[in-house]
Amino acid sequence: MMKKKYKIEVDCAACGLKMEEAASKVEGVDKAAVGFMAQKMTVEFAEGADPAVVMPKVREACKKVEPDCEVFI
Repeated sequence: MMKKKYKIEVDCAACGLKMEEAASKVEGVDKAAVGFMAQKMTVEFAEGADPAVVMPKVREACKKVEPDCEVFI
């Protein structure tokens, strides 16, 4: 399993939780965790998933629940 960290911008912890839940539902993601204070998202990818393909979908899912957020990929 591959795990990567990404810099994010999110305004509040509740918004970070929404991002975490949205990212976890994306196909190819086993688990996502948002560290609000650190402004980081840790993503554990499913076996065989390509982060270059999955992360744009994660960003899109996060923007749907929190339009002001940013995920730097």
